[in-house]
Amino acid sequence: MLGTIVNVLTILAGGSLGLLLNKRLPERFIKIFFQVIGLFTLFLGFSMALETSHVMHMIMALVTGALIGEGLRIDRWFEQWGNTLKKKIKTGNERFTEGLLTAFLLYCMGSLTILGAIEEGMGGSSRLLLIKSLMDGVSSIALASGLGVGVLFSVIPLLIFQGGLTLLAMVLGDFVP
Repeated sequence: MLGTIVNVLTILAGGSLGLLLNKRLPERFIKIFFQVIGLFTLFLGFSMALETSHVMHMIMALVTGALIGEGLRIDRWFEQWGNTLKKKIKTGNERFTEGLLTAFLLYCMGSLTILGAIEEGMGGSSRLLLIKSLMDGVSSIALASGLGVGVLFSVIPLLIFQGGLTLLAMVLGDFVP
């Protein structure tokens, strides 16, 4: 769980810095942040894809996950939860739910989340989640600067999702070849 804990802490640190900047970060810097993260993600994805011999399994897992998520309308549930949370904490930030959802999707819907959590849960290293933590921490600066405090609250579903995957891999690790 080290990788998930570090991930939560880097998002909170980066997001807090982003809130301090509070829209003072020029749009061109935000654009550069995301271009750098995007290029790094592509590089990492290509290098990981070259290491795997199970490309079809990976594609099928992504398609299956997308279909299940769409079928269960998970996006609608998250939006309702975000609006409820916004009312409970009484924030005046109109972009709270947008920040929460955008950040959560950016942080959790990639292969680093899934592969990193599984690798760590099956007794491997936290390397992938630590790399992801760095990327998420940098991204959270730009996101929180523009979208506000909702970005910080995205650590709640991240902890549940990513931590849950890690725990599931710990439990089921002996049954996976």
